[in-house]
Amino acid sequence: MKWTKKEAPVEPPDLEPELSAYQQAMRKQLLAAPVVPAPEPWQPVPFVPVGGLLGIGFASHPDTGHDLVMVVSHDGHGLFDAVTGEKIARDRDPDPGDSTPDAAADLSCPGLGPIAGSRVHIAGLFGGGLHTTTGDGWRLEVAVPAWPHERVLLSRGGGLPHRGPQGERWWHIFHSDYSELRAAGFSPGGQTIAVATSSDLSLWTRRADHSRRNSPDT
Repeated sequence: MKWTKKEAPVEPPDLEPELSAYQQAMRKQLLAAPVVPAPEPWQPVPFVPVGGLLGIGFASHPDTGHDLVMVVSHDGHGLFDAVTGEKIARDRDPDPGDSTPDAAADLSCPGLGPIAGSRVHIAGLFGGGLHTTTGDGWRLEVAVPAWPHERVLLSRGGGLPHRGPQGERWWHIFHSDYSELRAAGFSPGGQTIAVATSSDLSLWTRRADHSRRNSPDT
């Protein structure tokens, strides 16, 4: 008699459960929401193109107290004033051992310009993260109703940022439909919003630029 080995039956793969009616309505709402300006008191800072951006981190200017954003890219390191958008320092050839944050256990890179001698934690391609809430109730969330294009939602007052109509408690302020999202969040003091993609840096501030306002040329 010839024996044949019986193959175990193939189990069907687990399928993702279907979205509930609530989830479908939420997804539909997010997909339909256009990008809108951030509400008061947030003001946009001039757009900063950065090709090959890998990650960003926050620091504070020792003289002005302004939030600073350090940018790590394939072309080196840069430091920007988050209130004015001005580039205040540049290092096109950082030490190879510190050129990207993955070389350090805490995902940090050495500071430059006015923050030389310190280290800045970098969030982006190699991991890490930024603050997603502020002490006075603002919140930032990344939603992906149509992967891989992320949407950045700003809200306040607690609860889901996409509850109710846009413009009351939540705002779709950024749509990453052309580049890969690297990081999104607030500065530690809650005065700056930063959204970094592989090609640019977008900033919003709620701190007035008193140096510019009090300038004799304005």
